[in-house]
Amino acid sequence: MKKSTVKLYMRQRCHLCEDAKGMLEDLQQSWNFEIVEVDIDQDDRLVEQYGIIIPVIELDGEEVQAGIIHKKSIIEALTRKNVNIIS
Repeated sequence: MKKSTVKLYMRQRCHLCEDAKGMLEDLQQSWNFEIVEVDIDQDDRLVEQYGIIIPVIELDGEEVQAGIIHKKSIIEALTRKNVNIIS
């Protein structure tokens, strides 16, 4: 069974990014996905693309939410993408 990937575009010293990471870690207790953290400050292209709209959450290549992250929206995206629930 292939595990889904959630990319978290973030930067250091970003409280919204830390909140989003904690929320994703909580969701991992029930959903089968891996978190890949991408520090946008390590890539000028990403800084230009995302700048101040971080955090950005991408699920299996689809951007699902940016800025203030809402747990309900992430759950809806996980459901829509048929991410497996851990029993």
